[in-house]
Amino acid sequence: MFEKSSWIRLPRNVVIGHGVLGETRAVLDDVHLTGDPLVVTSPTPREVAGERIVAQLEDAGRSPSIVTVSEASFDAVQRVIERAEDTDADFLMGVGGGKAIDIAKMASDTLDLGFVSVPTAASHDGIVSGRGSVPEGDTRHSVSADPPLAVVADTGIVADAPWELTTAGCADIISNYTAVKDWRLANRLRNVEYSEYAASLSEMTAEMLVDNAASIKPGLEESAWVVVKALVSSGVAMSIAGSSRPASGAEHLFSHQLDRIAPGKALHGHQVGVGAILCEFLHSGERGDWVAVRDALASIDAPTTAEELGVSDEEVIAALTSAHEIRDRYTILGAGISEDAALEVAAKTEVI
Repeated sequence: MFEKSSWIRLPRNVVIGHGVLGETRAVLDDVHLTGDPLVVTSPTPREVAGERIVAQLEDAGRSPSIVTVSEASFDAVQRVIERAEDTDADFLMGVGGGKAIDIAKMASDTLDLGFVSVPTAASHDGIVSGRGSVPEGDTRHSVSADPPLAVVADTGIVADAPWELTTAGCADIISNYTAVKDWRLANRLRNVEYSEYAASLSEMTAEMLVDNAASIKPGLEESAWVVVKALVSSGVAMSIAGSSRPASGAEHLFSHQLDRIAPGKALHGHQVGVGAILCEFLHSGERGDWVAVRDALASIDAPTTAEELGVSDEEVIAALTSAHEIRDRYTILGAGISEDAALEVAAKTEVI
């Protein structure tokens, strides 16, 4: 008897484009989010979007509250939970980059309240996914949470964000190539549950970005449009899969380990981009697609070497040889690779 079932949670509304921040009230009404929200943001996003949303809702007769977070941590999540309880918030809104959105997402999941994502930078695919990422000491935790009920992404605001944040988001998407290869490998060798639909969507998203890489330029709103659409698509792929597998493989393990070894030196998206070069070489060898991955990253000004990341050659090798220890997720790294193998891969791909 066939007994397989799946529960896929997706945003009801995804609103992307020029000036759509002004439509936030209409978006909330359309998904039947009534009452007063707690707006979770960080310092700069508060100025460029958070206070505008509060004013917009106050004009509509609502009484929103706002809280500013300075860092992503479980303490910050708890503080937001307590603030939401104190203000009797009816739902939460994450306004900003990955930090504010992940914190609001995790707090709303704990409180069993609705959540709306308002990204002000295209820095990662967490703007729409059902996962939050929070560092704790030298470890980064990926936590399951419901995806947002709605996403409001104003491309005018996103285009004005620091260019390095946009290139980090692009690199995060490009790394989907190796994440899907790892997923298929784990399915073949370890019988890990696999979704062809989610994998294909993830790959198509990476291809869309690579195909448009030459037109992605700083300050160009059309570029923000392409990148945000790709990030949304990647997040949807994860929701369909019910895991981060479509967008997180060995390249993400490499990045998380680099966070431990060389904390704070580079953005997450940039680290997974370099990790994707290394892992693509491991998957397909010298004549494989690693050159295409590297060239796509270089065309959008994303780092492709240890030096451009701001880390040492030794730190790259240490991360690559120990990345498999991060979590119990089967990837091309298997039970780990030797230092000699890591040195060869990093040298042939010119990462070091």
